[in-house]
Amino acid sequence: MSGRDRAQRLLLPESLDEYVGPDNPVRFIDAFVGELDLAAAGFARVTAKATGRPGYSPPDLLKLYIYGYLNRVRSSRRLEAETHRNIEVIWLLRHLKPDFKTIADFRRDNSKAFRPIFRQFVLLCRQLDLFGRELLAVDGTRIKAVNNKDRNFTRASLSEFIRLADAKLEDYLRRLDQSDAAESPAGGARVQNLAEKIAAIGARRTRCSQMLAELDKTGENQISLTDPDSRAMAAHTHVAVGYNIQVAVDAKHKLIVEQQVTNQVVDMGLLTQTAAPAKEVLGVEKIAVVADRGYFKIEDIEACEAAGIEPYVPRPQRGPSVKAGLFRKDEFRYDPAGDSFLCPAGQQLQAYSSSFVRALKKVNYANKPACRDCALRPLCTGSTFRMVSRLENEAVLDRMQARLAQRPEILDRRRETVEHPFGTIKQWMNQGAFLMRGLEKVRAEFSLTALAYNLRRVLNIVGFTGLMAALRA
Repeated sequence: MSGRDRAQRLLLPESLDEYVGPDNPVRFIDAFVGELDLAAAGFARVTAKATGRPGYSPPDLLKLYIYGYLNRVRSSRRLEAETHRNIEVIWLLRHLKPDFKTIADFRRDNSKAFRPIFRQFVLLCRQLDLFGRELLAVDGTRIKAVNNKDRNFTRASLSEFIRLADAKLEDYLRRLDQSDAAESPAGGARVQNLAEKIAAIGARRTRCSQMLAELDKTGENQISLTDPDSRAMAAHTHVAVGYNIQVAVDAKHKLIVEQQVTNQVVDMGLLTQTAAPAKEVLGVEKIAVVADRGYFKIEDIEACEAAGIEPYVPRPQRGPSVKAGLFRKDEFRYDPAGDSFLCPAGQQLQAYSSSFVRALKKVNYANKPACRDCALRPLCTGSTFRMVSRLENEAVLDRMQARLAQRPEILDRRRETVEHPFGTIKQWMNQGAFLMRGLEKVRAEFSLTALAYNLRRVLNIVGFTGLMAALRA
């Protein structure tokens, strides 16, 4: 077959609607956005002014972005190109062709409004009964920011550069003094070269001093020049400078219930603020939440229980005893009735002293006489006696440890649940880096990413017909 002659004139042109199948996802995007209250979500210029040239409608630009993220097209310039050549986009926008700046400005100006749109689709998923609502997996990943690592400075790196710069300046000035003393006519070029080096190092030292003063003023530990909100991440994350992405994923179909973007480097302390909104959206009184040991923080675990969340977080093995290969704290069994610890040698450790840590009372337990004559002391401590501490609210950790003992498989379930969205987002959706600068704009980007992930997942689970039926219900 050779196809149709491109120059052939048609008496009755084909309808654009015929090129888009009846079960094409682009039809759901059109219907979904049409049902949204964009003004309530926070989008600007939803109602056009009575005077002036009409602008592009926010619903049309939102449809374009949802379609783009669903099909791995995030750049405003590439989205502009799609409006000229992609038949689905032409159908979706009814032949409108906004330029890339209009498209980019829409995402920038409405950065806070994309999160409510993600939330609306989560509610639609709940209507379809796609959430098990019995277990959430919480985890974080790092995504690169628009900020090179050479444009990020920590307090330590600035202080180190200033120290090295002072040493170099002292050396260069000493060499200049030696050249002046020698008064050699051949040393003019060398003197000029040294003067240029001194000026360059002095200028950079001044900039570093200014940045260090800014850190002292703000109380921050690092500063980024290209994207001021981005932060240097931990080395094991393979992301030099970026953002920390937190998600709460329902275990039934691996759908994202809650997502947020923060520039906090570590996950510690983020469990409750990620899981609590997810519990609220799911509309349950109690729910179990599992996370890895990076979220282990006693205050956060206690806050989970107070919020009706049952946490499962393995306790990390850390501390000087663990590093030295001595008996770990979990090998000392606490007796709540006698308020004492039973050591591996079978001796009782009673309350010995107390102090305060982060406004929490910490009680130290010891048994000096038993330690003095204990045959296991070389395996327990390098000192004359071993002391074991316990915070006043540590009973919450005992309860969590008992739950983990009853459900040891829950940690494997966490991994298979939460790694699915992260793998899809980074590999299939090819989002290894953000396009925008600033925390609010990055949050808008990831809200679109999470919405696109959920939409693709639901289309695979219930299909186009099921989604459209739920939208009309």
